[in-house]
Amino acid sequence: MANSSAHQYPPSAPSLPWKTRISVSLISFVTDTARRRNGTINRRLLRLFDLRSPPSSTARGGVSTSDFTLDSSRNLWFRIFVPTSSSATAAPKSLPVVLFFHGGGFAFLSPDSFAYDAVCRKLARETPSVVISVNYRLSPEHRYPCQYDDGFDVLRFLDGGDDGGALPGAADVSKCFLAGDSAGANLAHHVAVRATKGRESFRAAKVLGVISIQPFFGGEERTEAEIRLARAPVVSVDRTDWMWKAFLPEESDRDHEAANVSGPKGADVSGLEHYPKTLVFIGGLDPLQDWQRRYYQWLKKSGKVAELIEYPTMIHAFYVFPELPESHQLISQVKDFVANCISSSDK
Repeated sequence: MANSSAHQYPPSAPSLPWKTRISVSLISFVTDTARRRNGTINRRLLRLFDLRSPPSSTARGGVSTSDFTLDSSRNLWFRIFVPTSSSATAAPKSLPVVLFFHGGGFAFLSPDSFAYDAVCRKLARETPSVVISVNYRLSPEHRYPCQYDDGFDVLRFLDGGDDGGALPGAADVSKCFLAGDSAGANLAHHVAVRATKGRESFRAAKVLGVISIQPFFGGEERTEAEIRLARAPVVSVDRTDWMWKAFLPEESDRDHEAANVSGPKGADVSGLEHYPKTLVFIGGLDPLQDWQRRYYQWLKKSGKVAELIEYPTMIHAFYVFPELPESHQLISQVKDFVANCISSSDK
């Protein structure tokens, strides 16, 4: 179960269903095998294991999907998830737009990866909302700030008014949310900072909230959780160190503003009056949790509205495993956050 109280240290070994254990072991094996010591990735190997879901104009699970290419020169495209009227009690005249950024350490996965297609489909159906899942450029082939540029450019495109028919008529970009998990949550934060700084230049898009699911932040310091959970599944310290090195500018360390957002090199958000409300999720068996908690605390100290929800016995990326009851609970909490942000904006 989730809680919002002071954190306690759970057992370091997760208690997971056998299906989840197999999936986590496979993810860890593929990630480790594909990472080369010279800092490159074996993309050919990844394609063998990264199962893809094609778009479906016919609704599946109450949601139809389509792909839209924004800039073929940098392979910038997004998948659009639209809930059908049968997936809700009544077809709403307008739907919020959730701009979603997938996880994968900035180096792995895409919107059509099986797990993220399923997650975004569920998010669109349950919220309900139009979910835009962005295919941003990956490291190490493309380093910082390419991923942030891609994310911000999609938000700019949604604001432009001429989407080439990509969005359904019910999509309301004045009720926009930035969401992501792991590296995608890092990306969502940095896009939110850019959008808030340039708020006056936006014509229609208004970011009401940031949904930060186990965000990928870090620093040169080794935190208590990183030491205690150094060999955690999915995001061991060895893996995250490699991912930061592949993503950050060469010769940079993990205290770079992209990684250590609450550190001395991080961008000051205290003066950004309209920085959106933020919901942060943390797992008690995630070695990144101390950085995530600092992020939440930093937002609060900076005068921003932020909410923290903790899952004491959950690993990193737990919510992509549908067999875990906590994954459904998280989506329900995201739904409540979206509804509350919209309600507050209407007052």
